[in-house]
Amino acid sequence: MQKIFFYILGLVFAFFVSFSQQKDITCKEIMTKSIKSIKEVKGLKYHLKITERGKKGFNFYESAVKFNRNPRLIYLYIKGIEVLWLQGKNKGRALVKPNSFPYINLNLDPMGDLMRQDQHHTLNEMGYDYFGSIIEYSMSKLGDKFDDYFSLVGEERINNRPCYKITINNRDFGYRDYVVLENESITSIARKFYVSEYMILEKNTKFKDYFDILKVGQVIKIPTWYCKTVTLCIDQLYFLPISVKVEDDKGLFEEYNYHFLQVNPKFEEGEFTRDFKGYKF
Repeated sequence: MQKIFFYILGLVFAFFVSFSQQKDITCKEIMTKSIKSIKEVKGLKYHLKITERGKKGFNFYESAVKFNRNPRLIYLYIKGIEVLWLQGKNKGRALVKPNSFPYINLNLDPMGDLMRQDQHHTLNEMGYDYFGSIIEYSMSKLGDKFDDYFSLVGEERINNRPCYKITINNRDFGYRDYVVLENESITSIARKFYVSEYMILEKNTKFKDYFDILKVGQVIKIPTWYCKTVTLCIDQLYFLPISVKVEDDKGLFEEYNYHFLQVNPKFEEGEFTRDFKGYKF
C-alpha cells in the first residue's frame, strides 16, 4: 500500500512540475517549437475550413485533406470534387474529378486559372511549410524586437484542442513601391519577400490575375509584411497551428481552421492512388 501511495504521489508531483513548466513557456519558445514541429511533420490528415476575401466578398471552402511530405503527395475532397497531386507524376498536373460538367477526369495545372480562380493559395502551399516559412522569416527579420510584435495572450480550447493563443501585430504594415526586375512575376515577388501574392494583385488594380505580364522597370505596390495582424492558436500537444486568422488594413483577409488533425498518420497502401477504395476518379 505504501508503494502505491508513493507511486501516486510521484505521478501527481510530475504532473504539477510538467504543468508549471508549461505555464512558464514564453511566446518565443512556443513559436520556435512550432517551426521545429512543422519541419518534422511527415504526414497529415485534417478537415480544413477556409474563409478568404475575394473579388466579390468572402469565399468559404471546406475540404478533407491527406498530405504526405516526402515525397509530396496530396489528396483533397471538396463537396464531391476530388483532387490528387503526386510529386514527379502526371507532368506536375493534378488529377481532378469535378462534381459538375463535363463529369470526366481533368489534368490541371495547380498554378493555372482553373484551379486558382479567386483563391489565395494553391496546392503548392498545402500543409504547414508555407506558413512556417513566413513565421520563420518574420522572426529572423525582427531579431531582438520579437516581443514588440509577438504576444502570448493566453490559453484557449479551439476546435476542440487546448491551444496557446498568440497575436502578431505588424504595426508598421503598409505598402511600398517595388521596381520589377527581369523575369519576375507577381508570385515570384511575393515569395521573394514572404508576402501575399493575392494582396499584391488586390492592391494593383491594373492587374486582372496572377498571370499578367510584368515589365522590367515597372513600379508596383507590395506589402511590407505578409499582413497587419495575425491571431494564432497553437496546439499544445503538436505545437502546430489549429487556427490562423489574418487581417490587413481592410480587415479580415483570410482565416484557416484545422479540425480532426492527425499528425504523422499511418497511410494505407495505395491511399495516394486514383484506384484507392472510396475514390471515384
